[in-house]
Amino acid sequence: MSSAAPLPPVRSNKKVGLMAGGLALAMLGLGWASVPLYRLFCQVTGLGGTTQRISEEQARAVAVSNRTISVRFDGNVDKDLPWQFGPEQITQTVRLGARNMAVYSAKNTSDKPIVGRASFNVTPDAAGKYFSKIECFCFTEQRLEPGQDIRMPVTYYVDPDILKDPDAKAIQQITLSYTFHQDRATAAN
Repeated sequence: MSSAAPLPPVRSNKKVGLMAGGLALAMLGLGWASVPLYRLFCQVTGLGGTTQRISEEQARAVAVSNRTISVRFDGNVDKDLPWQFGPEQITQTVRLGARNMAVYSAKNTSDKPIVGRASFNVTPDAAGKYFSKIECFCFTEQRLEPGQDIRMPVTYYVDPDILKDPDAKAIQQITLSYTFHQDRATAAN
């Protein structure tokens, strides 16, 4: 004689539908939050060469070291943006913790006003969490009138804590690279 196992209770379609709807909303919420959360994660960890954004007050609290590092500057323009853009100086040798300024120049070579936005990173990636920007043209969009050229500064320092990081302490040169893209929100106007 065999005894059949009891059948599991039947779930109502309404309960399954509510669970599926709740899961879909949770996934939508995570998808919406993923970009700002990823950006925050990269900024905190320096992942992918993401630099740090530091206030004036935070910058004043950093001790200046006698150790130096070379910083190389790079500038690029997206192929769809009719601008000339690049650093005025290719390299600087800077003291760790000391505030420095690099200047980039840009020129709109078109016959109409264009708004551009700079994306940036540093290499090697391990240096990202030690490269701190106090002021930067990359924090906001830049509007250039036809033929207009401008100088755009970035005020930065390299945190002396780089010397305490086994993955970063041997770095001798950091490259700060910017790429300007046309701001898509204003391109249609």
